[in-house]
Amino acid sequence: MVFSEHLEQFISAVEDSLNLQNFVKITFGNYKGEEEALKQILVRRVIIKREDKFAFTFRYKTRDVVKNFDLMEVLNLVSEYIQTGFKIGTLFTTEKDLVFEELNNGKIVLRELPPSTKIIPDGSHDKEKLRLIKAESKSYLTALKITDADGKVFKNAQDKFRQINHYIEILSSLIKELPDGTIKKVADMGSGKGYLTFALYDYLHSVLKLNSEVVGVEYRQDMVDLCNDVAMKSAFDQLNFVQGTIEDYNAGNVNLLIALHACDTATDDAIFKGIKAGAELIVVAPCCHKQIRREIEKNKVKNDVSFLTKYGIFLERQAEMVTDGIRALILEYFGYKTKVFEFISDAHTPKNVLVVGVKKSPKSLIGSPISEEQMVVLQKIKASKEYFGIGYHHLERLLEL
Repeated sequence: MVFSEHLEQFISAVEDSLNLQNFVKITFGNYKGEEEALKQILVRRVIIKREDKFAFTFRYKTRDVVKNFDLMEVLNLVSEYIQTGFKIGTLFTTEKDLVFEELNNGKIVLRELPPSTKIIPDGSHDKEKLRLIKAESKSYLTALKITDADGKVFKNAQDKFRQINHYIEILSSLIKELPDGTIKKVADMGSGKGYLTFALYDYLHSVLKLNSEVVGVEYRQDMVDLCNDVAMKSAFDQLNFVQGTIEDYNAGNVNLLIALHACDTATDDAIFKGIKAGAELIVVAPCCHKQIRREIEKNKVKNDVSFLTKYGIFLERQAEMVTDGIRALILEYFGYKTKVFEFISDAHTPKNVLVVGVKKSPKSLIGSPISEEQMVVLQKIKASKEYFGIGYHHLERLLEL
């Protein structure tokens, strides 16, 4: 009888805290039930898609599992967990803490304690993300039809705005790996309408306070004219767009070379330009991998993955991985620390692989005697080509490996 009476009082206190809006959290501990490895449950109030929910975090020995429940389910669940193995349940409110405990001798106690906190935690689960590029007071975003004149992002441009910020987040983390003041000149190969080029210039100048020159290289003259007009009206004095191809552009003293969605071997042209320039950071998101796929299809080597690559879709994916894998090896050969990871883009190109090279040493390895480390990389490239039946990789030819 004492158990049920104290349990009713505890449940009633939980209900009152929800009605009085002074609820902080509930914890369940000292578990003696049958579920293996379960140690504790933490209950907190959250707001998900503008709806009140309660997040139950089930803490196991090696993992946490979170489940969200409606308000109507909470009281039943609290009662259930106290009766199925948890010997201690604690309600935290801004007015008091209430502890329901079953002692080792079987005695049930209900203890009221002073409140541990007077602050109700922020239950917002959908917090607005802190963005490196703000929408307000950015004339270039208005000119590029991302925002209206008041800085409000258009509904049909939400994906593009998120893409811009995701891109800047990635670049910001990579730039932080470089010594301060490294980024003096940036080349964005195949800059298109310039969304990302403008955002990068804005970030370098407004956030990092760098005096960096940024050049967008674009084949379509109408895009070049549009972007130069927007840059001028935005008073971005060190941002310039030029007409031309990646292959023909003189990369000169570029420190950061970017090429997003350069098709097939144009990505190789961009990496080649970056390596030749000694760029400290090379960032490419390859698009299309036709050259290596043609090599694989032409030579039809039998290997352990032939059972997969008889299907066109798997052959395409293999060509993508092999192409970019060899690109990463070539970057390593020339003294770059490489990273390959997924870049979430926009609705039209949802996922891309981003291949990144961060230069490990200011010394150029072009023309230098081949080291033992480079020989190991060359052997890996050779073995990969033989295994997949690749006669040549375009980047390898450009660099005369």
